[in-house]
Amino acid sequence: MIFGRSERGKAPVEPVTLKILVAGGFGVGKTTLVGAVSEIKPLRTEELLSEAGRPVDDTQGVEGKHTTTVAMDFGRITLRKDLVLYLFGTPGQDRFWFLWDELATGALGAVVLADTRRLEDCFAAVDYFERRSIPFVVGVNCFDGADRYPADSVRRALDLDSGVPVVLCDAREKESVKDVLIGVVEHAAAAAAAQRRQPAVT
Repeated sequence: MIFGRSERGKAPVEPVTLKILVAGGFGVGKTTLVGAVSEIKPLRTEELLSEAGRPVDDTQGVEGKHTTTVAMDFGRITLRKDLVLYLFGTPGQDRFWFLWDELATGALGAVVLADTRRLEDCFAAVDYFERRSIPFVVGVNCFDGADRYPADSVRRALDLDSGVPVVLCDAREKESVKDVLIGVVEHAAAAAAAQRRQPAVT
């Protein structure tokens, strides 16, 4: 049963659709993550890096990167027959941050993708979601050759609240990415439940 079509003798099930953002610094693997897990051909808005952008696009540590997202990446994954996630990858460079507010509208939660070689590059994304009270999970993309650190060490380095999940992942691997996305949904649900339990301010 997919998208309202029912099996014989069973009532159709309309899936719940949820919007998840994938954010982080330049070259951290956002486009790769969306592409690894999307069940449709992902929409990409990548352009070649140019000489004009060289002064503002810091490629140190990602010298092999030759393209950049200039608007967004988009993909879709069905976690269960009644639950579909729409993924929106944000552009990583400062000059495209004006798009973030539009992309964040209606989002259930977010993945902040981090690279331990350039951990400071995800500070802005962490700050963005904290300020807007959007639940997020930090996914540490374990690049080949990069030093590996325990999740608690990454949490301390990013000065995260204890309730923010930190997950080690491989943005190239579908099952690894699915685990991160399930973590976002569960964390957002827990945050919403906690908010409902808070007494109303009179």
